[in-house]
Amino acid sequence: MRVWSIPLRTRFRGITVREGVLIEGAAGWGEWSPFLEYDARVAQAWLRCAEEAAAGDWPAPVRDAIPVNVTVPAVGPERAHEIVAGSGCRTAKVKVAEPGQRLDDDLDRVAAVRAALGPDGKIRVDANGAWSVADATSALRRLDRAAGGLEYAEQPCATVEELAVVRRGVDVPIAADESIRRADDPYRVRHLEAADLAVLKVQPLGGVRACLRIAEDIGMPVVVSSALETSVGIAAGVALAAALPELPYACGLDTLRLLDGDVVADPLVTVDGMLPVRTPVVDPDRLGAVAAGLDRVAHWEARLAEVRSQGTTRKDGPS
Repeated sequence: MRVWSIPLRTRFRGITVREGVLIEGAAGWGEWSPFLEYDARVAQAWLRCAEEAAAGDWPAPVRDAIPVNVTVPAVGPERAHEIVAGSGCRTAKVKVAEPGQRLDDDLDRVAAVRAALGPDGKIRVDANGAWSVADATSALRRLDRAAGGLEYAEQPCATVEELAVVRRGVDVPIAADESIRRADDPYRVRHLEAADLAVLKVQPLGGVRACLRIAEDIGMPVVVSSALETSVGIAAGVALAAALPELPYACGLDTLRLLDGDVVADPLVTVDGMLPVRTPVVDPDRLGAVAAGLDRVAHWEARLAEVRSQGTTRKDGPS
């Protein structure tokens, strides 16, 4: 077990430093990096994913490269344009509804992204469940116009019931993220017809094979996204995207550029908007350069012990 701590290039998801653990197994390394506010029950699924990777228990790929979107944090329009123009991607996911910002900030950011992509690029927005139904309905109509058409809106509201109402009130397709990965019943989105597509993140849902089962059962198109991981964690998302029978959307796996460091010498970065399907090798020098201090190591050791004390972490199916 090795604990790492890597600064972010831009404040993202309310944090400026990303922390996590690499766990070594018979076949290599797996990443365990649940966010710090997640309790032991939530963190169990993340650990199953790391153990699956360390055991080498991934299905065979059916493609050798994965189309991805560039992720645009809640930055100003000039920076947003710069990020997209330098990414090589033809799809952009734009963060919106940032605490302390206004809808006008989101509109300016989306307009700048459209200018950078040109008329043929695709824009999706992600509100992380921040809006009410009324705010989501109004905001999505205005953002759709600013974007010249949104590909979809990810998790505009917090609950599945709210997503279902918004979906019936706007022309923008709705994607469910938190309503799947943080739900006791990830299939409730399907039952209530609350979304047009599902966003699957491998760590929160317990691994590649667990996600494949969800993708097969949920009955809607799937987008694979990351949880702001190192190349080791992103490799698990790539393994899922590579194994899916169909991959109609660009995936949200081009997030390594948000981190100011990595644990491998040959990071999983895009070339012309595509990620190669491969398993990166942990580099001892790179890992040493981002090693966490002793206090953070003690924190993660205690956290791992708490998760493991709650029972066996390897099990079939999603958490």
